[in-house]
Formats: sequence, structure tokens, C-alpha cells
Amino acid sequence: MKTSTIGITGYGQTAYEKRTTRTLFSFLSEAGKNALDSAGLTFKDVDGLAISSFELHPDNAVTAAEQLGLSVSWAYLGTAGSAGPVAGVINAMHAIETGQATTVLCIAGDNYDVGGHFKLMDNFSRGLRNYGTPLGFGGANGLFGIIQRKHMETYGTRREDLGRISVDQRRSAQRNEHALLRGPLTIEDYLNARIIADPIRLYDCVLPCAGAEAVVVTTLDRAQPGKGVRILSGFERHNHPPMEIAPLRGGWETFAGKLFAKAGYGPEDMDFVQAYDDYPIMVAIQLEDLGFCRKGEVSEFLARNTFAWDGTLPLNTGGGQLSCGQAGIAGGLLSVTEAVRQLRGEGGDRQVANARRGVVAGYGMVGYGHGLSASSIILEAVQ
Repeated sequence: MKTSTIGITGYGQTAYEKRTTRTLFSFLSEAGKNALDSAGLTFKDVDGLAISSFELHPDNAVTAAEQLGLSVSWAYLGTAGSAGPVAGVINAMHAIETGQATTVLCIAGDNYDVGGHFKLMDNFSRGLRNYGTPLGFGGANGLFGIIQRKHMETYGTRREDLGRISVDQRRSAQRNEHALLRGPLTIEDYLNARIIADPIRLYDCVLPCAGAEAVVVTTLDRAQPGKGVRILSGFERHNHPPMEIAPLRGGWETFAGKLFAKAGYGPEDMDFVQAYDDYPIMVAIQLEDLGFCRKGEVSEFLARNTFAWDGTLPLNTGGGQLSCGQAGIAGGLLSVTEAVRQLRGEGGDRQVANARRGVVAGYGMVGYGHGLSASSIILEAVQ
């Protein structure tokens, strides 16, 4: 609904670090403060907290509120992997609609490195810990190698087309001082990179790192002039399709129609897409499931479009996780903070011209054979 009075009034992030000696809460609190500063608010204004972090356990949303000095009437702990931060924004909106909170701080972050990421994946769920790890499970690369191979063999999807995602996002990342990977990347570099889990190669993969992202969700009458971003619609879906190993579709297909219908716009009206990019193949599947092209036709769609900030369909305009790095579960909120930045006209050298609205997608809980969780929101700049 275009008349929604709830939105995002501030955003913040920390610098990403390949290796860190910082505590998790130093990242979470810094991102939160930056978001509140952006909104013109303080921690004293916050009465709701939505937090997502793989490394947070044994703490939770309530103990995190204690450490941040917050007294909250509503608390949300993300349980959907990197779909969780987007779901947190959706649920924060509902909490405000029903009077459970007035101002919700949504934070996501982790503080591990490559080794910590491998340890996390080995113990990610009981299914992986009991059946995957003892049999030599090598992390997500192998699982998504199967998905990409299946997509290529089913639909004729070409690596050179998937590579356009990594290459064009790197062009945008070169204008983002916070991206960890900013060196030049050509399609030849992409195609000839070393194999990680065939057909997955080096530039299909993210760099695990440490960092945090945050946004403030509240009523738009509290936004500073020209700084509010309206949440037009948002939905989540988990365990779709059920009991299917290596599916070529995800939960987005179950709600894409109502996501756009409630927003009052279609895919063709989006000025950018901020998709969860743990691998280019999953970006491709999101584009299909959200209706930017028909299932199985994404290779042709990628071939006829460009995806940098100045492209025909700007995609992950800060470089996405493929170039910025994947700060654990913060990757699920990176897309939201970048969308807000663009809609506030604060994209700097990578600003999308005349950006008025865009779609954000989250994805997570990569378990025994596939990711379980999908989420999306559509955002619009307040006139």
C-alpha cells in the first residue's frame, strides 16, 4: 500500500574486516548507533529490537537489549539465517502496526573469518552435524555447485551469463570504499578462475568476514525531511519446496504476486534489485522467482541486461556480498541498508539515477540440501 505510514528512517553499518579481534557486541552496537544517528534518534528512543546473528548464542534478543542498554516492549530473534534480517524488518513493521512498539532497531552482524565460517557450517544444524560433516561435507560450495549444475543442465543456463552478475557488481564495488574486494574483474577472469566445487569457481564465492548492519523502523512522521523510506510490502516463506533436494526455486515464488500487488507496482517498476548474493546462481533464481523473467529464461535475461549502478537493472549496487564480503548474517541486511542509501539519494559515485523504489530479497538457512528461508520487501522513497 502506497499510503503506508511505517518505514525506515535511518541506516548504519560498520567497516568489514577480513580478520578481527573485535567483540561481536562492538560491531552490533556501532552499527546500531550509526543507524540511530542517521535517523536523528538515540538508543533512548528505541522500544523494540530485532537482532540476527549466527554468533550471538548463548545470548538472545533480550540479553542483547540488556547489553545495549535498552528497555524494550518487543523483541525479535532472527531464526531464518540471512533471510532473518529482512524478516526482522517485516515483523518490526507489524509490531508497530499493532502497537507493540514505536521504534524498532534492526541489527544483524557476526565476527568470524574464513575458518570461523567453516566451523559454523559444520555445526549449522543437526542434519548437517549428524549426517553431512561426518561424511566430509565441505560447506555450502558443494551444495550450490549441485544447484548450479542442475540449473545449467535443466535450462541451458550459461556460466558466461551468470558471470555478468559478479563482474557488474564488482564495477559498483569499485565505487564503494567499504567493499573488501575492489580490484578489476573481467568476464575472462570470472570464467578462468580456479575451480572450487565444479561448476562453482572462485568469483562465484563470497569472502567470509566480520561486520554489522542496522536500520531503524518507525513511523514516517519521525523521519527527517527527505530521509524516510516507506515499506510498501513484505513477505517471508520457509521450507519451500518441502522435501526437495537441490531445488531450482525458492519461497519467493509463493509470494511474489502478492508482494508486488500489495505494493501497487510490478517488477518493471523497480529502479533496482538488492538480492541475496551468496552465489550468482541464487541471484538468478531470485530474479526468476520474483518475476523479472520466466523460470528457465534467466540466462537470456542476464545476457540482454547490465547490472552495475548505471545499468539497465541496477543489482546490488554497493557490490553485494560477492565484492563487499559476507559478514555472516549481516549479509541479509546489507541489501536493506544499500536500498535505503539509494532511495535517500546518498549513493555517491554509485547512485542510481532517479531511484524511487526497489525490491530487496533475503535468503538463508542453507541446510541439508538447500536453503530453507526466503524473504522480500519493496521500498519506496517518501516524496
